[in-house]
Order: sequence, then C-alpha cells, then structure tokens
Amino acid sequence: MQVDWAQALGFMAAALTTFSFVPQVVYCWKTRDTHSISLGMYACFCLGVLCWLIYGLMVKQWPVVAANAVTLVLASSILYLKLNQKKP
Repeated sequence: MQVDWAQALGFMAAALTTFSFVPQVVYCWKTRDTHSISLGMYACFCLGVLCWLIYGLMVKQWPVVAANAVTLVLASSILYLKLNQKKP
C-alpha cells in the first residue's frame, strides 16, 4: 500500500485548522457569551467556508471537503449563538 503524502498532509492540516474551533464553540455554548465576537467576521467566514466546501466537492479534494464540512458546522454554531444572543 502506497501512502499519498500530499493527501495525508492535507488531512493533517484540515484536522488541525478545523479542530482549532472546538474550544471556541465549547466556550460559547457553555457561557452563551458571544459579545466579543464580530458578527460580520463570522458571517463572512461561514460564507467563505461554504465556498471552499463547494469547491472541494467540485474538484474532488477530500481533505478540503472534510475540513470545510466540519468547520462550517462549528463556525455556524457560533454564528447561530451570535445571532440569537440577548442584548446586554
């Protein structure tokens, strides 16, 4: 069995960058505190991640698809909390 090192590196990069969102998501869901998070930044970020996901599907780049599918779920959950936060 031959290892595709480029694919392996892609999956490693995808895992590291994707799971870097987990602590922020956990914090936001536990505290419901999103006041210091920029709505514009997260909205643009989620749209960009969706575009990367679609791109990955179009060119069949599975590390791109996997990373952006998970990242979209994580970032969208923060965006959801931000949009539904109670005003102080």
